[in-house]
Amino acid sequence: MEERDIICAGCGVKVQSTSKNELGYAPPSAIERDVVICQRCFRLKHYNEVQDVALTDDDFLKILNTLGKTDSLIVKIVDIFDFNGSWLPGLHRFVGKNNVLLVGNKVDLLPKSLNHNKLINWMKRSSKDLGLKPIDVMLISAEKGIGVLEVANRIEELRRGKDVYVVGCTNVGKSTFINRLIKEFGGDEEQLITTSHFPGTTLDMIDLPLDNGSALFDTPGIINHHQIAHYIDKQELKIITPKKEIKSMVFQLNPEQTLYFGGLARFDFVEGERGSFVCYFSNEINIHRTKLDKADELYKNHLGELLSPPGPKTKETLPELVKHEFYIKEKSDIVYSGLGWVAVHQENVHVQAYAPKGVGVTVRPSLI
Repeated sequence: MEERDIICAGCGVKVQSTSKNELGYAPPSAIERDVVICQRCFRLKHYNEVQDVALTDDDFLKILNTLGKTDSLIVKIVDIFDFNGSWLPGLHRFVGKNNVLLVGNKVDLLPKSLNHNKLINWMKRSSKDLGLKPIDVMLISAEKGIGVLEVANRIEELRRGKDVYVVGCTNVGKSTFINRLIKEFGGDEEQLITTSHFPGTTLDMIDLPLDNGSALFDTPGIINHHQIAHYIDKQELKIITPKKEIKSMVFQLNPEQTLYFGGLARFDFVEGERGSFVCYFSNEINIHRTKLDKADELYKNHLGELLSPPGPKTKETLPELVKHEFYIKEKSDIVYSGLGWVAVHQENVHVQAYAPKGVGVTVRPSLI
């Protein structure tokens, strides 16, 4: 007898019980029932919670194509702590004439001394450099509920009766944001939330009805291969991901000194006047200082132990560190995508920044 596919009654996706993070997962016990629904639909139905599912690049392109054909407002969520790593490259080519509202999440992790207007201006400039001109830029903490109502009101103003699509990478807090919205807008009416397919895919969108027949669609989370999160395991990801406001660490450096951030990134002060360098990283990451001429040897001998994360296992698959040169003329931040940044307050210094191949390192005018 051949096995037939079990289909989820909630969203129509093929049910499987082998991998928890993949589409259509249901625990083995659930598959025995007469009516089978996947874990994502179960959590949606009973807890009004949205779970992120990861997409292949192919699926992602299909979704982007769909967005361009709609007449809607697009809300793009990025992680402020990982702006470049959580950017969706190519979105601007697909959004058509639709407006994009850019929302920076995790604002509660940034130091209180950070100027929000400066941050918003930097986000606007960076978006423009990356080819996107958002209609507005706003900041929230989905986790803490900061700014969520303001964004909801702004969505209402900007959408002018149209549908809304929320897009973002995995790990940017997109689902937390949607779950907050559901709570704010009377999340007890379970029957309100439904799932519907993206045209041409087996992927489901979650749609929350707005007024007059339009809806807010939550699109599945997209994997961006430039995020450092893809090179380490779940435990190590917890170490590098800040959970509360990050505290700065100040290092007085002489030229030809090096800092290692675990074993995931490196900062060389090559030449310039002795001065202070301010590091903004997760409070749990170990920062190790050494001499520039000993730095390579230290990495070779101690990666995965003294310099961790990565651990002994993940160090085997970590891509090699790639060097980026910067000649700093004014107060600047050297930003390691998904990890943090180093504020350089001196002028006219030569620094080098290393990160795993594929992980972005950029420079911006100092935010603090």
